[in-house]
Amino acid sequence: MLVINDLHKSYKKFKVLNGLYMKINKGDVYGFLGRNGCGKTTTMSIICNIIPKDSGEIILGEDGTNNIKIGYLPETPSMFPYMNGYEYLGYIAHCSGFDGDVNKRVAACLAITGMTEGGKRRIKGYSRGMAQRLGIAAAIFNKPQLLILDEPTSALDPEGRAEVMNIIRNLSDTGCTIILCTHILGDVERIANRVGIMRDGHLAVEGSIDDILASYGMENVEISLTEPDANTYDLMRNLPFAEKVEVNEKTGLVIADVKDGRTGMTEAMHFLSDNNIAVSGVKLARPTLEQVYLSIVGGHWQ
Repeated sequence: MLVINDLHKSYKKFKVLNGLYMKINKGDVYGFLGRNGCGKTTTMSIICNIIPKDSGEIILGEDGTNNIKIGYLPETPSMFPYMNGYEYLGYIAHCSGFDGDVNKRVAACLAITGMTEGGKRRIKGYSRGMAQRLGIAAAIFNKPQLLILDEPTSALDPEGRAEVMNIIRNLSDTGCTIILCTHILGDVERIANRVGIMRDGHLAVEGSIDDILASYGMENVEISLTEPDANTYDLMRNLPFAEKVEVNEKTGLVIADVKDGRTGMTEAMHFLSDNNIAVSGVKLARPTLEQVYLSIVGGHWQ
């Protein structure tokens, strides 16, 4: 659906994109990640033809003709506060040259985003969650093949986030290709099938979540100790099969990073048995996307 080859963009002397390559397949929910200022919004704006690129190639559509419809939800969508939701989508229909049944499409988009009743209210009285849902309704109005969402769940409470994520999941089920740019990595891990992580103006890694977690993340053996003493803690800090060990003496939880989870579990059980260490539980935990992200960018979310 989208191929980007050697994309470059600078603002005066500041180089934002430095040879970006990206590939998004039809039907992907693509998690687009990176620190603030790494070039994500610039990339999305170039794809939408909002700003020009300096150089590089953008190919849209399965046939490469660039003849596809794109929907875009910016991080903070601008709306007319004196309008209600129905009026605003009618305005979107006019601006986009929609040639179908406007009233029917307005009703459908509001239904998809759970705004059938909320659409009757003035936008100035909307909560942040309602505004985000109306923004998504506007972005999907022209039935885009590619939908780009920039921080669609930012500043939402857990209920609002869940509602928006459910909308995205339902849109994906219809075959829409989605780029999801967000700082909430748990949302990406739940809904995306592929991920690209930006660093230094290009993608540091791109691929399926499973492949990225397998390649860049350590699996963890989590051991819950029962009434451990100082000697037990010393033994656990020096587990011979672990790459890294974290010991929490307040909770008795030991987290051992291992290269191979199945082998690590076996060696952990042998070690505990050989040393007569009492435990209340041992389990294998897969690495999180957040752990992998931090290992790739070498920093923290800003």
